[in-house]
Amino acid sequence: MVGSRSNFEPENAPCGKLVGGYTYNDADGEGLVVFDVYYTCGCRRTRHEYHDGTVNTKAIRHGRRQRVLSDEHTDHPV
Repeated sequence: MVGSRSNFEPENAPCGKLVGGYTYNDADGEGLVVFDVYYTCGCRRTRHEYHDGTVNTKAIRHGRRQRVLSDEHTDHPV
């Protein structure tokens, strides 16, 4: 698996600031997909799809004690 990284224009980060950053995308071709967004302020958003079809999404606010604003995990789709 070799991922790709690309910059993006400013948008609202989980903290509410309008900032840019970069995205990281990766997939293994067999069901695993990783999509992570890193903001210049330190916030992050992640979306990971696993081989069994479950999806985990998370939004993390920057700061000394990074705070998880949302953490959702779907059940197996079958």
